[in-house]
Amino acid sequence: MRSTPSRRATATGALIAAAALLAVGVQTGTATATPGSATAAAATAGANRGALAKQLTPSQRAELIREADASKAATAKELGLGSQEKLVVRDVVQDNDGTTHTRYERTFAGLPVLGGDLVVQETKAGATESVSKASKVSSGQLKAVDTTADVAPAAAEKQALGLARADGSKKTEADRAPRKVVWMAQGKPQLAYETVVGGLQHDGTPNELHVVTDAASGAKLYEWQAVENGVGNTQYSGQVTLGTAPSYTLTDTGRGNHKTYNLNHGSSGTGTLFTNSTDVWGNGNPSNAETAAADAHYGAAETWDYYKNVHGRTGIRGDGVGAYSRVHYGNNYVNAFWQDSCFCMTYGDGSANAAPLTSLDVAAHEMSHGVTAATAKLVYSGESGGLNEATSDIMATAVEFYANNASDPGDYLIGEKIDINGDGTPLRYMDKPSKDGASKDAWYSGIGNVDVHYSSGPANHFFYLLSEGSGTKVINGVSYDSPTSDGLPVTGIGRAKAEQIWFKALATKFTSTTNYAAARTGTLAVAGELYGTTSAEYKAVTDAWAGINVGARSGGGDPGTGTVFENTTSVAIPDGGAAVTTSVNVTGITGNAPSALKVGVDITHTWRGDLVIDLVAPNGTTYRLKNSSISDSADNVQTTYTVNASSVAANGTWKLKVQDVFSGDTGKINSFKLTF
Repeated sequence: MRSTPSRRATATGALIAAAALLAVGVQTGTATATPGSATAAAATAGANRGALAKQLTPSQRAELIREADASKAATAKELGLGSQEKLVVRDVVQDNDGTTHTRYERTFAGLPVLGGDLVVQETKAGATESVSKASKVSSGQLKAVDTTADVAPAAAEKQALGLARADGSKKTEADRAPRKVVWMAQGKPQLAYETVVGGLQHDGTPNELHVVTDAASGAKLYEWQAVENGVGNTQYSGQVTLGTAPSYTLTDTGRGNHKTYNLNHGSSGTGTLFTNSTDVWGNGNPSNAETAAADAHYGAAETWDYYKNVHGRTGIRGDGVGAYSRVHYGNNYVNAFWQDSCFCMTYGDGSANAAPLTSLDVAAHEMSHGVTAATAKLVYSGESGGLNEATSDIMATAVEFYANNASDPGDYLIGEKIDINGDGTPLRYMDKPSKDGASKDAWYSGIGNVDVHYSSGPANHFFYLLSEGSGTKVINGVSYDSPTSDGLPVTGIGRAKAEQIWFKALATKFTSTTNYAAARTGTLAVAGELYGTTSAEYKAVTDAWAGINVGARSGGGDPGTGTVFENTTSVAIPDGGAAVTTSVNVTGITGNAPSALKVGVDITHTWRGDLVIDLVAPNGTTYRLKNSSISDSADNVQTTYTVNASSVAANGTWKLKVQDVFSGDTGKINSFKLTF
């Protein structure tokens, strides 16, 4: 949950999510599905049941994957991929009405294409309804990739070893030698090497550094750490029931044979499976080695039950296979982490080996990194990294409410039981993220440069607003006061519905490069599928995003009842060319513009992700309305933005400035209006 200090804190990321941090303890026992039954019912109330995810058995999922694999060549042809491009089926989700969402990876000339992933949505009859792509790059552009490297693999390995060494690794050779890939996650595809270096980081966390090197110039293109970490202190969730195996071991036979192992302060290997002469584990005291194991085992069980009973997902990958947990990692290790390469959670014992990081929300947060890795695979850097981290916070909150544990009631506080700050305050706040002193409440154009544990703030805030709405309230004894960036209220739809919308978007709409704008597009698409585009739920999703400065309000964005100035002259937008403007002349308004100036924009365009849109005030002050994004694949911009323009005079010529920054798609400005 909290990042350890690193020179790459804001610049690196991961195509495969891995871990985080938190803690709180449990004692003995077995988790059941009963506590969350009300949550599951509330989540589906009023929804189009046909659009809800079907609970697939592992064998049903495997059969869908087999069918998709058998038809992948035809799918590639239908999508217009080149002869050297192939699809690889990674996952299939099916709705109750038979709609399937197939997630593919891509190869080019036999090489993996990093950032080439996509999701194809098909009707029960097999007709393609939509395609969500991680990159806008067309198949025609991929044909131009030169697969002959100018740089030797040894140069790429040397670069990766040097970067890993700066983070503490003592490795003298790569754990995975440089492999050729096509790097497509940042625009134009190019030949590159991917190298993986292991070892340990400075604080003892395992190292799994991926470095992408330009195969033509030798320059570093990207790097990400596939193991992330954090800090915490243990508390207890009371006596619980654990799933175990006869004779007795911490093997949860009802949940994919999830096992919990004792590393006994080691830092490698699996450790020793916990065994006992009775089916009673731990005594609630961290000095008993079984207590931390009970905590971790319980957290894994509740998380498994939540995903299965609420979202129809059997196991992290949906294949019915349980991950495993390792406790008592290292000495005085104040961290916990998920590692996709071992498909496991690992927990340290905290300061003086007296505070294991094994709380319920830590387990749910870490396991949810695994779910993200198995679905959208959100790149752990920039805006997608913030969404990755927020997903784990959102799902951890959902699991905490689902578990309904009297010793740890559900709340919208992250790490509230672990006292990381030493003063009883939580690690993060979802109702107003900035209360932690570092997280951001709302989106802004530079948020992708912020550490992902803090750029997650707007998405956490969105989830709270969508669940509970804005303003003050008390929930389970905790007081909240959630503001909005535009000062307008948001009416919540309930946490259960918000969970369904977020998870379905993660599983069927998000890709590795999804940013905040694309997350808005994806969640709105899901809200429309579940409740209809004229529903209160769809309106709430729109307004909750507007409440964190992503997009405009519903119904045209609350255009207000003031004086309207409008220009309906059509202006063509050059494809990949210079910016164009359209303007309105404002007269007769006294004083400055309002703090909630309404900016109505009507643009038709075949790929809205190409567009950068600004409002320019008479004095030259520029307000960014929309950034470009290669993953924002929807058509058109027909919405109303809210801008705080109270620092500039109202009268004068206001301009809407629009630039198409990528080639291949066209459009025009239809109208532009201001409401004072």
